[in-house]
Amino acid sequence: MRCPFCGHEDTQVKDSRPHEDGAAIRRRRICASCGQRFTTIERIQLRDLIVVKADGRRVPFERDKLARSVRIALRKRPVDEERIERIVNGLVRHLEAAGEPEILSIDIGRRVMETLREVDSVAYIRFASVHWDFRETKDFAAILETISTSVAADVTPQDGENPPVDDK
Repeated sequence: MRCPFCGHEDTQVKDSRPHEDGAAIRRRRICASCGQRFTTIERIQLRDLIVVKADGRRVPFERDKLARSVRIALRKRPVDEERIERIVNGLVRHLEAAGEPEILSIDIGRRVMETLREVDSVAYIRFASVHWDFRETKDFAAILETISTSVAADVTPQDGENPPVDDK
């Protein structure tokens, strides 16, 4: 591992421990040349994935780009960083386990939206507005309607159930 401070290629691992629920390893390193300490995180990568963009371009999958998109959607929402990491790890594992070396970007977007819909409806709408390239307010209204419909279905009593009671 190259030292990020001096560029020397001889660094020693001083400490290793599991990170992100065992999905990665956190290593503390020290440079043999300049003595600086730094941390690396190693993640398991099952295979190299290629993302096929809407215009047909093929680019390598970037976990960091996916994580950044999820973080932007969840910005200022009540979801802690640890949960965001678990969400991203789950998405990456799902993509790698699919068995396909090439994945359509639209499929990645759909998977992210499915996950965000379960986590936070505001984040879901934020991500959807970028993924589907909303241009007008009616685009937002349409997605809000689908959320309202699904929320209503979640709270509508089934046969034999009592409706939710507001004790206020």
